[in-house]
Amino acid sequence: MGADKTVRVLYIDDDPAFGRLVARALTRQGMEVTYAEGGDAGLAQLAQDRFDVVALDHFMPGKEGLEVLREIRAMPAPAPVIYVTGADEGRIAVAALKSGAADYIVKDVGGAFFDLLGASIRQALEQECVRRAKERAEREVREQRDRAEMLLREVNHRVANSLQLVASLVTMQKGIVPEGPARDALVETQTRIAAISQVHRRLYTSRDVRRVELDAYLTGLIEELGQAMRASGTHETLRVTAEPIEAPTDQAISLGVIVVELVTNATKYAYPEDAPGEIRVFLRREDEARIRLVVEDDGVGFDIAGAPQGSGLGTRIVKAMAANLKTEIRYDPTHPGTRATLSFDVPQEATGSGADAAPAA
Repeated sequence: MGADKTVRVLYIDDDPAFGRLVARALTRQGMEVTYAEGGDAGLAQLAQDRFDVVALDHFMPGKEGLEVLREIRAMPAPAPVIYVTGADEGRIAVAALKSGAADYIVKDVGGAFFDLLGASIRQALEQECVRRAKERAEREVREQRDRAEMLLREVNHRVANSLQLVASLVTMQKGIVPEGPARDALVETQTRIAAISQVHRRLYTSRDVRRVELDAYLTGLIEELGQAMRASGTHETLRVTAEPIEAPTDQAISLGVIVVELVTNATKYAYPEDAPGEIRVFLRREDEARIRLVVEDDGVGFDIAGAPQGSGLGTRIVKAMAANLKTEIRYDPTHPGTRATLSFDVPQEATGSGADAAPAA
């Protein structure tokens, strides 16, 4: 409220004489006072005019003050209400404050009441100014956040499109490279690009651009891998079981790249060419903040102490991505075949709201 603006007060009371006293006292304090005799008259006055503050009597015939107060508070952008009564009863004060009154004053005919009413009106106005400023600031923060999220979605959309373009260029390059290690390397590069592209595609359609739903992400990623495998002539069956868990973008990318490398490695080395088998991916909670990934097969097994198969690049990539997650890959020597596991912490605010953790795979 500007210092040069006159405060407009609506005083609602069933006692015209007392209303005139209030109007006279508040006018001397620099306020403009309108008197309404009774609740219905006050509500009608509020429907056709705008006031900075309402002072409302409790005991009135017809509509009692609390009923009028509730109707005032139900109006759009209601003025703050000072509740006034001649009864010094705590229950009335509590009921008025619970119903939305800004303050409560016991009235009498002495000068102290008028001074208290004026002070209460000024305090209510200050509180209202603070409240409106807070709402304005919160609204601006929400608008800025919405703009930032919209821009981030657009960035993710463009990144996904750019990665798709890179994948298409790799496909073109693969088409002119003869069968052999170079062509295989291009195929693996494609799958790595797909793992990152999947994250960005999900982010620009997500309700929260800061987090990725890992269950949907891994399901889509495994479907893409399966399609790529069938196109290349391999026939392993890929299965994914993932709990509803959310994680920050950087963790989702690292996890996706790890899954791609482990699954791709299993398709190449787990089963003989004439005996394709199953490759399984599990994502489960160990507790509320810690997540466990398992990639396993029932194939020929993996010699942990032996030399890396192939170029060893996939192993280095997996180790680097695991380091990003502040963890490491462990292999289960008791599993018939190969079972790779890793556990990592997801920030508490980024965990999903699913059920309790399922038993470990």
